[in-house]
Amino acid sequence: MTEKIITTLRDSKKARWTALLIVSFTMMTGYYINYVISPLKPLLEDYFNWSSTDFGFWNSAYGWFNVFFLMLIFGGIILDKIGIRFTGLGATLTMVVGTFLQFAAIRQLWPMDGVTFGVSNQILIGALGFGVFGVGIEVAGITVSKIIVKWFQGKELALAMGLEMAMARMGTALALAIPAPIAASMLGKGALPNVALSAPLMLGLALLVAGFLAFFYYTFKDKELDKSLAEAKLVSNNHSDEDEFKVKDIAIVIKNKGFWLIALLCVLFYSGVFPFLYYAADLMVNKYNVDPKFAGTIPSLLPFGTIILTPLFGNIYDRKGKGASIMLLGSIMLLLVHSMFALPTINSPAFAVLLILLLGVTFSLVPSAMWPSVPKIIPEKLLGTAYSMIFWVQNIGLMSVPLLIGWVLDKYCITNAAAIAEGARPHYDYTLPMVIFATLGLLAIGVGLLLKAEDKKKGYGLEQPNIKK
Repeated sequence: MTEKIITTLRDSKKARWTALLIVSFTMMTGYYINYVISPLKPLLEDYFNWSSTDFGFWNSAYGWFNVFFLMLIFGGIILDKIGIRFTGLGATLTMVVGTFLQFAAIRQLWPMDGVTFGVSNQILIGALGFGVFGVGIEVAGITVSKIIVKWFQGKELALAMGLEMAMARMGTALALAIPAPIAASMLGKGALPNVALSAPLMLGLALLVAGFLAFFYYTFKDKELDKSLAEAKLVSNNHSDEDEFKVKDIAIVIKNKGFWLIALLCVLFYSGVFPFLYYAADLMVNKYNVDPKFAGTIPSLLPFGTIILTPLFGNIYDRKGKGASIMLLGSIMLLLVHSMFALPTINSPAFAVLLILLLGVTFSLVPSAMWPSVPKIIPEKLLGTAYSMIFWVQNIGLMSVPLLIGWVLDKYCITNAAAIAEGARPHYDYTLPMVIFATLGLLAIGVGLLLKAEDKKKGYGLEQPNIKK
């Protein structure tokens, strides 16, 4: 007698790729907000008298609540305990609220004169908004990761994660390319600085509302999938209490050395990329003499490479394996790219374009292998918690590195201190900040080697293909 083949909704290619498209759009809208003020740094210095430390303070706020109040950890536990639909809707709504606060700060919707805790009220309110947004997008990120595993486990998992990241990077590209031209155009037409500089945030707020509605629509797809999975379990009679999440199971994650190596690699690698993107447009202005209105255009090239290459490398991992090797290669390239950015004698914009494109390749390699590797180490019922703990460690870097770079720029890198007293914009030497970023790449290489050795010892299968035959 032939065994009956049990199918679920995720066995339908149309259903699983449609689900991926919907949640990827939501993440794309969030990634736009992530970097929307990055290319505005020179204009914020001109019109609001921000310093690099102010800019670093605002961007460091991304991780405040996630790190100090463990919001990400709680988000992961809620995700595993209550489920995808509740957690995802809460996360996307939180992003909207946080973005509104950032918009209100730049637009100055109410009087923001004065200083609190040594920080201007405008920057403090905006930073709080970015912190709230950071909770939302990070919890949304772990939710979407679990969604993709739910739909693509045993199928094109790394490709799906790569495509989701590629679409999210489109939001990053838009955020780096269009805010400065929008603001500069409005300023040229006589708009008030607060109106012109807040316009890119207003656009992001509208996009996020659309992202929230998209995820609301996805919840119906998720309910259909749960129904089909429940029916399949009933037919196969393999449902067990062991499939249910229990808080005490967190110990399984905490005791796993491979998990901690991935988390450490994550914080080092992403701290060498995301905080760099916050300062990349300013780097183009100060080191490569690019016009501030178009300085974000060069960094915006980075995500376009990832749009093609992340799914490509993910597909290679799905079919050929070599996940640990891919992560190690990406770490080596991170060190090389930032080392070349640190070279003080090469100031050609064409060279900057080349390095940005190489960084795009680097930024495709590590994420394409890192996130699909987690389900090989951690049981599916604990994935929300595992991803949240990795993101929590990552947020320590995303909180501290932008603040460090801003402080270093103001403390050691200003080259025109005398002219500032006469109203000139600060000019920065970016050599030391780029050395800091290169050091993160060097440390990531060491962790990558340890991870590869641990995989060989424990047999996680990181070098094995994802697609089960």
